[in-house]
Amino acid sequence: MTRLLFILNILELESNSYFDFMISIVLAMVAGFCVGLERQMKNKNAGLKTYALVSVGAAIFTNISLQYIGIEYVDLSRIIGHIIVGVGFLGAGVIIIRDHKIKGLATAATIWCSAGLGCMAALKLYIELVSAVVVIVIINIIFGYLNHKIERKNKPE
Repeated sequence: MTRLLFILNILELESNSYFDFMISIVLAMVAGFCVGLERQMKNKNAGLKTYALVSVGAAIFTNISLQYIGIEYVDLSRIIGHIIVGVGFLGAGVIIIRDHKIKGLATAATIWCSAGLGCMAALKLYIELVSAVVVIVIINIIFGYLNHKIERKNKPE
């Protein structure tokens, strides 16, 4: 328990102020927006609002969990675990089967990742947040392009 408190003191999560809360949800919104912009430009099932709201929601719930730091028998990671599961169900809603093909898996995975962005914003992992946004957008752009090329090449004529 003392080791956990030491780590939390380093991150200064125990002194989470109203200002910290506002910064985290604004950064979560910006991160979700950046990811959502790429998806919106590709006309995917979920766009700007979805990704921004999922990221902000995750930041809000993570910030709520931070209010319980130092209380005995409280597991702060439970809320993050529930975010992961809950957003997984949200992502399942965008997965469809069309023409004997499964569509929407990348969109669902990206929604799931945007929840992680919100959690990172709330935990003040700002460098990691920026890095994750860049990696997610790069994966969606480059791997999406490669996936499209491979599908066209393997398409039966």
